[in-house]
Amino acid sequence: MTQDLPNVSATHLDRPDLRKLEPRAVSQHAPRILLLYGSLRPTSYSRLLTLEAERILRHFGAETRVFDPHGLPMTDSVAADHPKVAELRTLSEWSEGQVWCSPERHGTLTAVFKNQIDWLPLESGGVRPTQGRTLAVMQVCGGSQSFNAVNALRVLGRWMRMVTIPNQSSVAKAWQEFDADGRMKPSASYDRVVDVMEELYKFTLLVRDRSDYLTDRYSERRQAHPELATTLATAAMNQEAVSVNADTDDSEAA
Repeated sequence: MTQDLPNVSATHLDRPDLRKLEPRAVSQHAPRILLLYGSLRPTSYSRLLTLEAERILRHFGAETRVFDPHGLPMTDSVAADHPKVAELRTLSEWSEGQVWCSPERHGTLTAVFKNQIDWLPLESGGVRPTQGRTLAVMQVCGGSQSFNAVNALRVLGRWMRMVTIPNQSSVAKAWQEFDADGRMKPSASYDRVVDVMEELYKFTLLVRDRSDYLTDRYSERRQAHPELATTLATAAMNQEAVSVNADTDDSEAA
């Protein structure tokens, strides 16, 4: 079956199958969502938008955690066992989905937000704190609507091997969108936030019990178990040698 794929190790190649997408067990606990925001200002609109998203997720039934970036050191300035770093990594490992919300500053996301992601390793001790989690991205704008920050967040999400949902939220003139109590006013922007959280919740229910299979990769299987290919290659060579010897014996007998 793999004669036309000579560079493929057949023993490591999995044929995707609809039945394999059926979860071995269906989780009964509430979806676990971690929310991150990207500003330290006392009146942080990315924080207010994040808290508004958290209320919606809780209404749907999610268990949520919001990480406070105050006190998180610059990446690599301290050891990874720093309490704030350990807190962030533990929350990411705990999560099944995440919400990332950043202000747009100078055409991209903020250093405060990027610093949080830079503290999350792709892998540490066999644990991948972001891979296979669902992700929703949002941004707040001081002026007219822009999508530079959410686009940058999508790049980050892909790099961290997350399942980023199609919908997103960009709130223009964020300072006009919240009342004196910090609650978001009724608007089309608010409706979009509800849309995004609803979609995230659905995708998390869909992905969380299938994440291991969805992120199981041929290259990683091959790297983890090279002995399988070596063993089978040796067996194949031995079988070929046996066949050649048999053909030689038959020729001499004739």
